[in-house]
Amino acid sequence: MTAPFAFSVALANETATAHLMADLALLISPGDVIALSGDLGAGKTAAARAMIRYLAGEPELDVPSPTFTLVQSYHLPSFPLLHADLYRIDDPGELEEIGLSPLPDGTVALIEWAERAPEVLPDDYIEITLTHRPALGSVARAAEIKGYGKAAAQVQRLQALRAFLERAGEMEAARERVAGDASTRSYARLLHDGPSLILMNAPRRPDGPPIYGGRSYSAAVHLAEDVRPFVALAHGLRERGFSAPAILHANLSDGFLITEDLGGAGFLGGVPRQPITERYQAAADCLAALHREPLPTVLPVPGGPDYAIPEFDVEAMLIEIGLMPEWYLPDRGTPLTAADHQEFLELWRALLLQHAADAQAWVLRDFHSPNLIWLGDREGIARVGLIDFQDAVLGPAAYDLVSLAQDARIDVPEQLELTLLARYIKARRAAEPGFDPAAFAETYAVMSAQRNTRLLGTFTRLNRRDGKPQYLAHLPRIWTYLTRSLAHPALASLQSWYDRHVPPPAQ
Repeated sequence: MTAPFAFSVALANETATAHLMADLALLISPGDVIALSGDLGAGKTAAARAMIRYLAGEPELDVPSPTFTLVQSYHLPSFPLLHADLYRIDDPGELEEIGLSPLPDGTVALIEWAERAPEVLPDDYIEITLTHRPALGSVARAAEIKGYGKAAAQVQRLQALRAFLERAGEMEAARERVAGDASTRSYARLLHDGPSLILMNAPRRPDGPPIYGGRSYSAAVHLAEDVRPFVALAHGLRERGFSAPAILHANLSDGFLITEDLGGAGFLGGVPRQPITERYQAAADCLAALHREPLPTVLPVPGGPDYAIPEFDVEAMLIEIGLMPEWYLPDRGTPLTAADHQEFLELWRALLLQHAADAQAWVLRDFHSPNLIWLGDREGIARVGLIDFQDAVLGPAAYDLVSLAQDARIDVPEQLELTLLARYIKARRAAEPGFDPAAFAETYAVMSAQRNTRLLGTFTRLNRRDGKPQYLAHLPRIWTYLTRSLAHPALASLQSWYDRHVPPPAQ
C-alpha cells in the first residue's frame, strides 16, 4: 500500500479555509472520500460548506450542517456529493440505514467525525484534521491534510498546487469554479483587484490502458497527455496574431498553468440557445486565416524542450472511428461480426488513404462553441478567442471547419453550415488562386464522416465508462451530421455499409 503523505497549512480565517477547500476541489473526482476531523467547533462544517459552495458555483448556497439529518445530498454540476456527520452514530449497523454502507458509487463523500465509525472509510481517502490556533487569532486554524492509499498522490499534488499559487503570488485570490470538459483537466477563475486569471490543472496521464500496440488511446490518436502541447500552441498562435490566452505562470512538470482570462462571452445566444451567425462567420474567417499561411511543425516551449506537432495519420483516424463499433454498436444491441468489422476498416482505410496527401494545416481538433470566446473589443480574427487546442495535429484543414459548422453540442442549421463553408472557400480562393473548392468539399465530407463516427463512440464511452450520461443527448445531432456527410458521392460505399449495420441513436 502507498505510504500516507501529509502536509500542514495555517489558516488565518474562513477565507483561507475556503481557498484550501477550493484547491482540493480542483483535484477530486467521483468516488473520492474526504474525512473531516477535529474537536467541536474546529471548523469541519465550515470547510465542507466551502467546498460544496465552490463546486456548486454558488457562494451563498444554503449548506446546512448534517448534525441532525446525518446525511445531506447534493447534485452538483460535476458529480453528486454527500455530506455526512457521524457524531451521533453509536452502532456501525446504522451506516447502512443512512446509505453509507457501502458508500454510493460515483459520488464524492465529505464525512465529519468519521473516527466514530472508521469502517466507513475505504483504503484510499483524504483526511483533513482541523485544530484551533488561538495564538494566531480567534478564528485561526491549522489543517493537517493526509492522503491514504492512492489518495496520497492527490494530497501530494495539492501541496504542489498551493506551492505553485504561492510562487505566482495568487494564494490570496478568491477561487471560482469554471466548468470543465470531457478530459481530466480542471479549471478555476482567480479573482482579485486586477483582471481575473484562469488556473488550469492538467495532470499528466494517459486516456485508457496500453491496448493499441502498447500505447494508450490518447497516445495512439495523439491527444495531449501533459501540458506542454498547450503551452507550445498558445505561444505559436499568439505569435501569429490569434487570440490564445497569454501564459503568465507555468509548472510544466506538475501540469499547472495560470493564464489570461479571455472571459465568458460565447458564440451562442437566445432561448433556446442557437449559433450567433456573425460570430460563427468570424470563426470561419479565423480558420481561413490560419490555414493560408505557412506553419511550422515544431514549436518552442518556454522552459522545456521543443514540441513536434504530431501528424493526424491514417492509423490514428482509424483508431478513433473504431470507438463506434467498440462502444456505440454494442450499446445499440448490434455488435459486428469479425467480417463486418474488417469490411468497415477496409472501406475507411481506402477512403482515408485517398486524402493522405492533402495539404496539412494545424488542426486544433475541437474548434467549436464550448472552446471559442467572443472578444468583441478586438478586431478581425483576434475577436475569436481560442482556449482548447492542446490536442492539435497536422492534418486536413477541413477538419476544424467541420468542428465549427457541425458543432457537436448545438444544432447548426444546414443553411448556416453551407454559408460557413462558402465563406471559408471564398477566403481561401482570394488568397490562393489554385485552391480547389470541389476537392476541399470532398475532404470536408470525409472529415465530417470520420469525426461524427468517432463521436458516436466517444459520447457512448463517456456514458458507459466515465459515468457522464449527459453526452448521450448529443447523439441524435451527431447522427444528423453523419448522415448528411455520407450523402456525398465519394462516400457511397461507406454509406451503404452504414445503412446495413449502424442503427440511429435511441430517442
